[in-house]
Amino acid sequence: MTPHSSIPVRRLELNLGPDPSRVILRPFIPSADPRELQPNPSRLLRIAERVLALSSTDAATQLGAILDGFVGRHPELPRALAERFTQVCGMLPGLEARAQQEHRLLIGAYFTHEYSFEAAALFNPSIVPHPDQTGLAEGELRFVLSLRATGEGHVSSITFRSGIVDAQQRIRIDPVAGYAVTAAVQGQRRGEDDFDISFPAESSLCSRVIFPITPRQRNGLEDARFVRFVEHDGTASYYATYTAYSGRDIAPEVLRTDDFRQYRFLPVRGDAVRNKGMALFPRRIGGRYAMLARLDGETLQLVLSDNLCCWSSATPILAPLVPWEFVQIGNCGSPIELPEGWLVLTHGVGAMRRYCLGAALLDLSDPTKVLGRLCTPLLQPDELERNGYVPNVLYTCGALAHGANLILPFAASDWTTRFAVVPLSDLLAAVS
Repeated sequence: MTPHSSIPVRRLELNLGPDPSRVILRPFIPSADPRELQPNPSRLLRIAERVLALSSTDAATQLGAILDGFVGRHPELPRALAERFTQVCGMLPGLEARAQQEHRLLIGAYFTHEYSFEAAALFNPSIVPHPDQTGLAEGELRFVLSLRATGEGHVSSITFRSGIVDAQQRIRIDPVAGYAVTAAVQGQRRGEDDFDISFPAESSLCSRVIFPITPRQRNGLEDARFVRFVEHDGTASYYATYTAYSGRDIAPEVLRTDDFRQYRFLPVRGDAVRNKGMALFPRRIGGRYAMLARLDGETLQLVLSDNLCCWSSATPILAPLVPWEFVQIGNCGSPIELPEGWLVLTHGVGAMRRYCLGAALLDLSDPTKVLGRLCTPLLQPDELERNGYVPNVLYTCGALAHGANLILPFAASDWTTRFAVVPLSDLLAAVS
């Protein structure tokens, strides 16, 4: 077994697990052949005709039963069914003119289904300061936690929690809304991967789910690494780098938000934009944006750019050194700026595809200079953490410095999310 680190890591009892009762509304398009990926207009029309054949009274009765059974799970259900009907009309010309209101909503219901977006796993968290820090006691910090939620078919989306960490490093997670909502695309797309989305203003942060939208994202938005980015003038925004998965291909993508309600998806290009694990530094370095990348899937590189959407010319930084990371090494979130340097959490993969967490320290002005790294894992799966969706894996997409400690949310075996507290002085002494 890998030797244990001497750093006094304190695991908290807090655990966030998948909840199959949290559902969103998704389009349901039955096809004539289950192997077909495209809608079959003939079958769609037959279903719609069966609904249109109902009398207004029967249609109203059927619709009432649906609303009674589902409106408590989706407060905006009538609006959603009306929108779904409009979408179906786009595939079946002439349908709109033939349907009365009861039939319209009922047809919308026949082409809608619930999807349990976090039924399988809730994992790979990142954590950033909340944009609202008002009303807190001394020593408290409000945070936003992003999580990768995975449901049927291994489709991943981004969901959120909020909470407070106090001066004693105790963590309180805010209550979770009993319903979930997806975002709507706003206005005209500027391109396939350049568009805006927004959530209803009345929705709570923990009810919002960023679900795949484009074909490139069809099977998931994976491992979002959120970072609070501060410009030279002091203005701050939040960026997330994540992996879009089509079911066959992967592609790094970026999104931006100021308030966690409205988002912009940004196109990214360049020869460094490939593979998983890109992570943006929280500020410019020498006037340029900086990104950690893992172009070859095995080692870590630094990429500098004048353009947030274009990344090329990577410089190698870290390669596998010790047995617990012989397979690969990668970042576990955006670098954390400390007076001593850039603290980079890493993951290492060793024998039996076992993932452990490590750390390295980079020079503040020249992050290609490695000031130190851990030779033993900071955190490795214990007996309670090694069983799950993917066994023997510990992983995180970002941590947070709070006072003299590091607040470290982490995923256990690609299934649940746990938390640990790490004294920064002990960690820095070990990597120096």
